[in-house]
Amino acid sequence: MRISRDAPEPLHAQIAASFREDILNGRWPAHYKLPPEPALAEQLGVSRGTLRKALAVLIEEGLLVQTRGRGTFVTAGVLEPQIAQRLHSLSEDFRAQGYALEVQVVSARLEGLQMTVQALLGAPPGTPGLRLVRVFRGPQGPLAYLVNWVRADLCPGIEDVDFERNSLFDVLEKSYRLPVAEGRRTFSAELAREDVAEALEISTGSPVLYLEQVTYTRDGQAVEYSDVWINSTAVKVTSLLTR
Repeated sequence: MRISRDAPEPLHAQIAASFREDILNGRWPAHYKLPPEPALAEQLGVSRGTLRKALAVLIEEGLLVQTRGRGTFVTAGVLEPQIAQRLHSLSEDFRAQGYALEVQVVSARLEGLQMTVQALLGAPPGTPGLRLVRVFRGPQGPLAYLVNWVRADLCPGIEDVDFERNSLFDVLEKSYRLPVAEGRRTFSAELAREDVAEALEISTGSPVLYLEQVTYTRDGQAVEYSDVWINSTAVKVTSLLTR
């Protein structure tokens, strides 16, 4: 690309415009990895600070995404949380990538743990649990419908937490000193049942991505179980793998 130091537009705006054109015309396809910042800045003849300003513009527009330690990539045109490759909550992942996220708490109340959940969490019979039901929404509408179960015996008073403002993992770690260290996540494709379709504002029977999760503390204590249904028309799960 050519940039002009005599043009009225700032250098970073010219770079962003050129990169944007490369993305929109398909020259840089989805998941294309940009060269490392030092090499790219040298190639363009600009400082790394100027380059980073240009990249920040395209990240804000949702055209690029940066992954720490991996680099900068072209997005697929939909949200791409990295929940398949690191133990972040879905809300943490969206916000880390700069996406505006609204959390709607449908309900948060103490209930007896369901038998399957009780077994997965290794909880004694009669253990109370927080059943937390939420919908995550972006500018384009509902993104995910979540039902979390948390061992309330390990987190007294958790039913009073404002989960529209607080991440579940943050609350476990900062308020209850339960360091989230490991998780088992299973992904599958499902057809949206009635309650899922209503929450995601899609037709019953539409395809959704289903995620089942069990979360463990550093000492191996299972503390949280969740069912998550993701609107597959708005969100795509991507993994960056190494061999």
